[in-house]
Amino acid sequence: MSAAGALRLAEGVLAAHVCIILFNVFGLVAIPLGRWLGWRFVRVAWWRLLHLVSMAAVAVQAAAGRACLLTIWQDALAGAGQGEQPLIVHWVNAVLFWPLPIRFFAVLYVVACGFVVALMWWVPVDWGGRRE
Repeated sequence: MSAAGALRLAEGVLAAHVCIILFNVFGLVAIPLGRWLGWRFVRVAWWRLLHLVSMAAVAVQAAAGRACLLTIWQDALAGAGQGEQPLIVHWVNAVLFWPLPIRFFAVLYVVACGFVVALMWWVPVDWGGRRE
């Protein structure tokens, strides 16, 4: 693979990573807010299950002391590219990747996942037409 191709793939992985992070953070805010405001979409089963699985995957990886798989892929691809990355990639990396110990993130992600599990009861999922 060419260096330019590797950098483009690394940017694609970074873009996917940003989308997943935004999805997870959006769910943490939208679900309790949606309960309060009566938004019906926050009870959609497939959306809530996808959010729960995504948060659980992040929490399990961090609790195991492992970096996110997307982070590993991005680093490997960016290293293979050995070229200068666009400025936006540097900015996004600075926002996403904080220089803190993995233990900090493990606690943060496990607490966030616990919150998502609690939301399954506080804001019940509509399992095919049932209403609370």
